[in-house]
Amino acid sequence: MKNSIFQSAPKTPGSKTAGIAIALSIGLALSGCGSMPTNRTLYSVNQPVVERTNYTFDVSTGAGGLSYPEQRRLAGWFEAMDLRYGDRISIDDPLTSSATRAAVETLASRHGLLLSETAPTTPGYVNAGMARIVLTRSSASVPNCPNWDAKSDVNLGNATSTNFGCATNGNLAAMIANPEDLVRGADATGNTIIMSSTKAIKTYRDKAATGADDLKASGSKED
Repeated sequence: MKNSIFQSAPKTPGSKTAGIAIALSIGLALSGCGSMPTNRTLYSVNQPVVERTNYTFDVSTGAGGLSYPEQRRLAGWFEAMDLRYGDRISIDDPLTSSATRAAVETLASRHGLLLSETAPTTPGYVNAGMARIVLTRSSASVPNCPNWDAKSDVNLGNATSTNFGCATNGNLAAMIANPEDLVRGADATGNTIIMSSTKAIKTYRDKAATGADDLKASGSKED
């Protein structure tokens, strides 16, 4: 019988605990690598989202459009909804009465708004003798911001932070006057703005120089 000169070290109670601690530390390290950022572009993951909400108000109509009591009701609703730039007003009228449209257009113009040509689809049915005023209001926000999903400082892919762009896009969504411009841009051509901005330059260029005319004769009177 051969005796081995190598003997296993006796197991101590602390060795098992140390092994468990090492295994946990390796697991935490691997889980941290799993939450590393993966966006290797300069485009922010969190983009503004535009949401539309339709508010409806039904009024009674007649041959002459809206009666004065109905106009006062509608004017009060416009005041309560605090109409502002970017809101869209439309009419769902089964009779397509021009008098009704003119009355609503007059009330909307007090808030600086024009009527849209078509109304969005709303729940329910509008009977003849009634008209539905639809207020479409848009809002912009950036969901999931701030975004600190990447909890690991390790960034092996040289990716941008998951929170990249949250501040800029959040401020843009909060400050823009018409959130619809984030979807399709403004419809204006800009010709009026260009003409207004160049008016002062044109006036300056067209004005004759001060030395273009003959010099004025000057002299002194002798006493």
